[in-house]
Amino acid sequence: MRLTLLGSGDARQVPVYNCHCPACVRARSEPRYRRGPCSALIECGEQRWLIDAGLTDLTERFAPHSLSGILQTHYHADHAQGLLHLRWGHGLQIPVHGPDDPQGFADLYKHPGILDFSQPFSAFEQRQLGALQVTALPLNHSKLTYGYLLQAWDKQGLTKRLAYLTDTVGVPADSSALLRQAPLDLLVLDCSMPPQAVAPRNHNDLTRALEVIAQLKPAHSVLTHIGHSLDAWLIEHPAALPADVSLAYDGMTLDLS
Repeated sequence: MRLTLLGSGDARQVPVYNCHCPACVRARSEPRYRRGPCSALIECGEQRWLIDAGLTDLTERFAPHSLSGILQTHYHADHAQGLLHLRWGHGLQIPVHGPDDPQGFADLYKHPGILDFSQPFSAFEQRQLGALQVTALPLNHSKLTYGYLLQAWDKQGLTKRLAYLTDTVGVPADSSALLRQAPLDLLVLDCSMPPQAVAPRNHNDLTRALEVIAQLKPAHSVLTHIGHSLDAWLIEHPAALPADVSLAYDGMTLDLS
């Protein structure tokens, strides 16, 4: 099981338009610090699932029939805008599994094109997709949002468990309880901003992200959905992250095989 973080930024992305903070200045001069819309690719056996479709160049990145489908966490624009172009493809059908959101995004449900929205997840539903087992976990966000517990078995028959949790503030008790039923090998977690005195409304700050990590106790954690303010704060506080916590970057590959 391998996860590639295709994008690691928040809705503003990095650099932010017309921002001259240290993080945005650095990202303009050094492309490796740029952050695109938060999304990932999970590969397991013959399965290749895109997690969120916020990238606007999906038709260029993925050849026809190269994706098994899309696991949509929710339908905010920065996570779903790539579907607007992808739907107008021809001669194939792409399943999109996500929350049962009556509004969806724009007119996607009315004009789905090649996208198949007919099998939305229900809360805590578990699906077997080839060698990959997927469980939908409700999160704390302004729009109905799921994180995903991704499980597979290695050649020795051992379970590998990966949790992908974005966008959220903390983790709901029922979702946390399910995640703590067995050890997590990897946690990929929303962390959009530096420590805040008051809990943010829609996304973790570093304080809340570290609290979630302490609750779930994964072997390793990667912070994603990162905003320019967190990048700028970490430039000034380079030793702020614990040893078992990493900062995501676009193109980062995490191999659990």
